[in-house]
Amino acid sequence: MPERLAEMLLDLWTPLIILWITLPPCIYMAPMNQSQVLMSGSPLELNSLGEEQRILNRSKRGWVWNQMFVLEEFSGPEPILVGRLHTDLDPGSKKIKYILSGDGAGTIFQINDVTGDIHAIKRLDREEKAEYTLTAQAVDWETSKPLEPPSEFIIKVQDINDNAPEFLNGPYHATVPEMSILGTSVTNVTATDADDPVYGNSAKLVYSILEGQPYFSIEPETAIIKTALPNMDREAKEEYLVVIQAKDMGGHSGGLSGTTTLTVTLTDVNDNPPKFAQSLYHFSVPEDVVLGTAIGRVKANDQDIGENAQSSYDIIDGDGTALFEITSDAQAQDGIIRLRKPLDFETKKSYTLKVEAANIHIDPRFSGRGPFKDTATVKIVVEDADEPPVFSSPTYLLEVHENAALNSVIGQVTARDPDITSSPIRFSIDRHTDLERQFNINADDGKITLATPLDRELSVWHNITIIATEIRNHSQISRVPVAIKVLDVNDNAPEFASEYEAFLCENGKPGQVIQTVSAMDKDDPKNGHYFLYSLLPEMVNNPNFTIKKNEDNSLSILAKHNGFNRQKQEVYLLPIIISDSGNPPLSSTSTLTIRVCGCSNDGVVQSCNVEAYVLPIGLSMGALIAILACIILLLVIVVLFVTLRRHKNEPLIIKDDEDVRENIIRYDDEGGGEEDTEAFDIATLQNPDGINGFLPRKDIKPDLQFMPRQGLAPVPNGVDVDEFINVRLHEADNDPTAPPYDSIQIYGYEGRGSVAGSLSSLESTTSDSDQNFDYLSDWGPRFKRLGELYSVGESDKET
Repeated sequence: MPERLAEMLLDLWTPLIILWITLPPCIYMAPMNQSQVLMSGSPLELNSLGEEQRILNRSKRGWVWNQMFVLEEFSGPEPILVGRLHTDLDPGSKKIKYILSGDGAGTIFQINDVTGDIHAIKRLDREEKAEYTLTAQAVDWETSKPLEPPSEFIIKVQDINDNAPEFLNGPYHATVPEMSILGTSVTNVTATDADDPVYGNSAKLVYSILEGQPYFSIEPETAIIKTALPNMDREAKEEYLVVIQAKDMGGHSGGLSGTTTLTVTLTDVNDNPPKFAQSLYHFSVPEDVVLGTAIGRVKANDQDIGENAQSSYDIIDGDGTALFEITSDAQAQDGIIRLRKPLDFETKKSYTLKVEAANIHIDPRFSGRGPFKDTATVKIVVEDADEPPVFSSPTYLLEVHENAALNSVIGQVTARDPDITSSPIRFSIDRHTDLERQFNINADDGKITLATPLDRELSVWHNITIIATEIRNHSQISRVPVAIKVLDVNDNAPEFASEYEAFLCENGKPGQVIQTVSAMDKDDPKNGHYFLYSLLPEMVNNPNFTIKKNEDNSLSILAKHNGFNRQKQEVYLLPIIISDSGNPPLSSTSTLTIRVCGCSNDGVVQSCNVEAYVLPIGLSMGALIAILACIILLLVIVVLFVTLRRHKNEPLIIKDDEDVRENIIRYDDEGGGEEDTEAFDIATLQNPDGINGFLPRKDIKPDLQFMPRQGLAPVPNGVDVDEFINVRLHEADNDPTAPPYDSIQIYGYEGRGSVAGSLSSLESTTSDSDQNFDYLSDWGPRFKRLGELYSVGESDKET
């Protein structure tokens, strides 16, 4: 405590001593009980609160202000006296009043308006506000008139060590490579102190390590952390926790301190070689395993991590280097042994390999610690398996002439069982490759024979697949492709390459080439085609035409004379014999048709028909075509006009694609009932077949107009309307364009050939049977009129 008190007193008096030295001659400040006295006037007097008084006389000097100091964090029982204001205008008669204004006036600082004493009534914190600017003025007590102009002065809060250092960015994390040398820099930390760095040692920090020794050290002033031990091994310990302290007051006792933690992680370097877990590995594999299959895995462990632990695997020695390969698995960090070529148990039953694992990334700083690689031995045992048959060749090529005899042997395939047991083999043809069944094979010896005739011109190649199956194990099957080439023989005669038709001009000249023809042969001789052309023996001395062989294997037909006339002979037929160069040679006769045509002066064919002579002189073929086109156009216009006129006369309601019977027609006018005896004649509702033997269709338009047959005359009743209706019905029946506006649809007709008799009594006038309708009168007055009508009909019939 005495040391702490001495330090505080030293911090308190040091600025006052400095201020004493730097004050101007007019000011004298004497601290007394941590207070200051400021006075002005002439003379200027500074009082020491009742103990010492010194008078400095100045000639007519007004207010001269400077600074006052107050200690922060002071918490005494009474307000702390900061200083005193006094002027020589004050005779002590209490007629002067002191006024204080500015920062904190009345709230933090309070003045005695009589004595001028300034007190701090609140606890101050320099870290919140370091100084306050205030204004002082002396006024008359009674009138409040200023006696002197106002002046400013500053009250500074004096710092004490009341804030401990803080690590604002902690806790910290850092990394350093393992195996680093002594003194390798790791990181640096920084602490802050809120105290005044200018005043005393309150903000002077010193750093030290509380935990983490002897591995790390720290520089006291700069806080740089370094390694304190060389060659720290990550594989031994990877992470370290360091506790760092920052202490103010230059590290002296009594200073405040703060701590933080630093986690240091050693990063990996490649300082460890790979090491196989075992020196000898054993694997077994069936001989029929598929190529590329993984046989086994070997692994070399590395204490390093990441890319420093990556290793590559290689086969460096052994008797199976050509059959096996090893690849590296980047994820699992092991080597995978795979089969590269087929195995054969009967040939070799085991293999020995020497594999090596080597680090990919080598650190040259640690190359002296030995080779970063390791080796191991791998023994692979081949297991016997039931293998499928093996053909003597992977593919077969056979040749056969197209005229080969049926059942003749084309070729042979062979296969064997590679197993020790050597099962017999059975051969067959995959019929999916020989859909037409043109070939057969002997199941025992594999001889392929011809089953159907071959034609090279249809197909030159035949590709089939032969299947070999073990008799003892039918699941063991092998296949081999067999290509059969059909060889050509001279079995096709040559012929014209196309259908030729030659044109000969009437005004042609002798020796003029009429047509050049070429021949073709479906055969394919080895030395190519060579054709011979000739005329029939009886036409060798043809008076009209001759032939000439060209170098390109074609033939030219020439005219022997001129003056051909198509009126005398329009067409000439010239048979030509074409022979090939085969053994034996084949030949055929092709006929060339030669037409005599009329040509222009420059030899352009114009017409080849005899009828062309009857055409008017000077009328060309183009003009004839134009005239014909005009005639056709006129015919089309006439047809369109007639069609439009016909459509115009069609009825407005009934259409060809409609049926009147599907329409519902409503009539709202009611008839006269039973009392209306003059409305309509009942005879018009009778069966038309019974009247005139004709039943016209009124729901569609008739295609043809025809006259109905004459039938019986309707029953006269002396009513003019009856005759009117009959006339209208007759006109409607014979007019196919008139719609049935007034037509009557008859629904009482049962149709011809009906097995059942008609249920209607409306046709009683045409029936040969005698019926009595007197019973209608007994049904009541509603049927009286109906009975009279039928009675009239019967009486008229008798008459």
